[in-house]
Amino acid sequence: MTIFHSAFVLLGVNLGLIWLLMAAPLGTRTISVRRRLDRRPEELWDMTRPAGGLADWHPAVASVRPIEGKPDRLELCYRDPDRSGRPIIRVLAIDRTGVTADGEFSCELRIVADSALDMDFWSGYREVRRIGPAREGSTVAIEQTDSYRGLGFLLYRYLMLHREMAALERHLGGTKPAGRGRLEHPLSQAALAALSTLMLWPFFGFNSNGLMISVFLTLVIVFHELGHMVAFRTFGHLNTRMIFVPLLGGIAIGGRPYASRFEVATCALMGAGVSAFAVPILIGAHEAVSDGLLASRMAAPVLVLLLILSAFNLLNLLPMHRFDGGQVLRQLFAGRPMQTLGTFTVTSAIVWTGWRIGLSSQALIAGLSVFALLSLIRTRKVKPRLELEAMNQQQRLMTGFGLCAALSIHAGGIIYACDRLFTGAPI
Repeated sequence: MTIFHSAFVLLGVNLGLIWLLMAAPLGTRTISVRRRLDRRPEELWDMTRPAGGLADWHPAVASVRPIEGKPDRLELCYRDPDRSGRPIIRVLAIDRTGVTADGEFSCELRIVADSALDMDFWSGYREVRRIGPAREGSTVAIEQTDSYRGLGFLLYRYLMLHREMAALERHLGGTKPAGRGRLEHPLSQAALAALSTLMLWPFFGFNSNGLMISVFLTLVIVFHELGHMVAFRTFGHLNTRMIFVPLLGGIAIGGRPYASRFEVATCALMGAGVSAFAVPILIGAHEAVSDGLLASRMAAPVLVLLLILSAFNLLNLLPMHRFDGGQVLRQLFAGRPMQTLGTFTVTSAIVWTGWRIGLSSQALIAGLSVFALLSLIRTRKVKPRLELEAMNQQQRLMTGFGLCAALSIHAGGIIYACDRLFTGAPI
């Protein structure tokens, strides 16, 4: 099996995983987290109810303020910033609160206003908090009900609930809350990257060459996501991080919502854009090897790394819904006719690159079919409350030239590597 066939198999596996994590119709689901704590129910109720001391320990809430004239409304100020850098504000409606004859405190609430997101996002969201007496303490339970597409967001909400409970336990123990969760810790991400490398290994053969390819692919993914993080930092995102997902790659996360279409396009393009700087460096390294300045046995690994780097980033520029190229084109062109023309042009350039290196028409059609299926996967829409700022002509020109440059450089890297790796060999 060649590297191209392995890549197609891996793409097929990724297609199924992406559908499961991002688009599988799960319907309305309720997730809950329960803890038994060594405190009286009344004391815990004052800490965990939104109108109580929630801001003293909650990892996401900075302050809580009652709304004058509306006793059933509370304004929560979150630590996370909105698109302008100000804290996100949400208004909670408390639909039901009380205490039962058994001494259980409970409240049911929903979100009725959000300074960052459109209210359609919160239309099905409900939350219930319960504090009940238990042996040698109390039981704290938090339930969240919402409609989900894909396991990814459901798992995220579940992790955030666990993080909230852990913060409460640390507060009761007299310790400060952690700045980030364990999943976001650099050591956790390094372990996930290593796990991903081992999971990728079988796709390329259980030998030294297969391990080399899987290591290179993991490094390429990390470098690609670092490019996105560079763009986030350039636009003033203070809290950027990368989450590594085994087999699927990495996700760069900014510190606030996007403010403009130019910001969306640039942050999407910079994954391939920063990686493009490595292409001439690797070509120069190969030329140095060819000239005998380095050990000749290093020539093939350098070419393999160049091929993986260029192919990964070029495929990410495909104008598909979930890919960086699709993000760029949607921001670059407002109308459907120009988006269609841009899609045809970019796809044609990538298909031509595949034809130039000797891929068969069947392989090209199969690859495009996989990517077309991937583009049909629709996830839950997260619509901002305010429209993104439009691009001006200078920003549109800069983005267009950046996209053309990234396409050309990575296509050139693929052609250079393949011309030297597979000369006279069947593809």
